Amino acid sequence: MRMPTSTDEERETAIEAAALAIRRGGLVVLPTDTVYGVGADAFDADAVRGLLVAKGRGRDMPPPVLISAATTADALALALPGYARALMDEFWPGPLTIVGKQQPSLQWDLGDSRGTVAIRMPDHPLALELLERTGPLAVSSANVTGQPAATDAAQAEEMLGEHVTVILDDGPSVGGEASTIIDVTGVQGRVLRRGALGVDELNAVLEPLGTSLIDEG
Repeated sequence: MRMPTSTDEERETAIEAAALAIRRGGLVVLPTDTVYGVGADAFDADAVRGLLVAKGRGRDMPPPVLISAATTADALALALPGYARALMDEFWPGPLTIVGKQQPSLQWDLGDSRGTVAIRMPDHPLALELLERTGPLAVSSANVTGQPAATDAAQAEEMLGEHVTVILDDGPSVGGEASTIIDVTGVQGRVLRRGALGVDELNAVLEPLGTSLIDEG
């Protein structure tokens, strides 16, 4: 069901419907500051499996986790290094995904993550409001694997409509470009995927700290 969010009343109705769908183990499509995403409760293994099935993806490609507050990152990732925190302070909320060492106490199954977790705080008020109600969501781009990421609700519905319960329609994506992914599990950060944030832009924050990124993107 695609739900508009143009008015305050529509927005509240749509967000509550999406939050209820998440609590019931369903999938929802939500707008972000990059592209539209499809999300599930990160702590519901069945829902996460459903997300991977909807995208035509295997366990070897675990989804990132979106959060509503930077402080939540410490509950999900272990011992984030100082350079990672500098990037988070500068670019969160925003199109930066960090891959850290997963907290060993977490009771979830995102796939074959090899002890890591990818985390992002999106810069989109509707997404953040939903996340505040649901807690961390496993979210991947709203598309079938191999197809372009959806930049509006109609594209997401065409590809994933049969798998999702609620689609939050907030118009075309403002960003339209995927997030930049940085591996922060080592003493020096590594670019895993180039995206909306340029490497030079990221390094400008790190150079005063005496470090820079290894660009593997």
